[in-house]
Amino acid sequence: MSSRRIVVIHTAFLGDTILALPMVQALKRHISDSFVSFVAIPASCALLANHPSINQVIEYDKRGKSRGLRGFLRCVKQLKEGRFDTAIVPHRSLRSALLPYLARIPARIGFSTSAGRFLYTATIRYESEKHEIDRNLQLLAPLGIEAPFELPLLYPSGEDRKAVDQLLAKQFGPTVQPDHLVAIAPGSIWKTKRWPAENFRRLTELLTDAGENVVLVGSSGDRALCDSVAHGGKEANVLNTAGQLSILQSAEAIRRTAVLVSNDSAPMHAGVAMRTPVVAIFGATIPEFGFAPAGENDRIHQTMGLTCRPCSIHGGNECPIRTFDCMHRIAPEDVFRSVMDILEGKRTRADHLQKGSTT
Repeated sequence: MSSRRIVVIHTAFLGDTILALPMVQALKRHISDSFVSFVAIPASCALLANHPSINQVIEYDKRGKSRGLRGFLRCVKQLKEGRFDTAIVPHRSLRSALLPYLARIPARIGFSTSAGRFLYTATIRYESEKHEIDRNLQLLAPLGIEAPFELPLLYPSGEDRKAVDQLLAKQFGPTVQPDHLVAIAPGSIWKTKRWPAENFRRLTELLTDAGENVVLVGSSGDRALCDSVAHGGKEANVLNTAGQLSILQSAEAIRRTAVLVSNDSAPMHAGVAMRTPVVAIFGATIPEFGFAPAGENDRIHQTMGLTCRPCSIHGGNECPIRTFDCMHRIAPEDVFRSVMDILEGKRTRADHLQKGSTT
């Protein structure tokens, strides 16, 4: 296939961006001489740095400096100047469909459920029963690409690794081993997707009482929440990195741990991308929406049998029936047992490998 200039337009949340990466990885693998650009919101642009399947990242700050018609037209102009021949648009908004249409990109591929589907030259049926990774991979079909399921990858830099090294060594000592580190990401944009802080706090207490070390990850907006969670554990055994690390540095911190406990949010998908087993907690949303963690050893905790669940596709700011049973009924002790199962499994495998190397 001849060289192509391809732009992927996905201005959704961080987790959605991560789940689009397998499509980009497959695209670059099948059309190795293609020039691939990715249009994303600022936070996602930072996440995409260093990715070998992406030649260019174009920032579209639709809620900030690029807000409004003027910012939209600037992005259209940038796409025109890029002389792209193909646009792939996983995001299903009208605005995302308008960008390549007004930029006069000849081939425009999107989902059949997009608000701007009439602006595409090819549409792919959005299959709600599939995982989001598979749905995005299907967008490659008009290019003649049939790609099997694969996991996303993120690429923290050497400087990112050094920054995480320094934080971990300062808190836990230079010889701390990954199989004695547990990452916890208690935040989420949507309140109904957050397991209550007191439950995360109790989990931290259980883990540190068992001799484990906890690394709390999150944005600067999660700092107070993570401080609250940290108070449940022994001070020497808890490191709160919220607001101290960049997005890729947080991903690297997750990579250094043996297991991640997370709500249905971006860190959950970052854990998958960094190949760290995830214990995921689902409340308002359900894994069947297609956004479940996709790693081989990942586990899910959710409250089954509630007629009110799911109450939303993305989550909301309050429980519609004001009980929040979906989250309150998930016991910290149960999540703790899942974490310990994963830790013990890793340690057993490591012991076997060590014994095998000495015989």
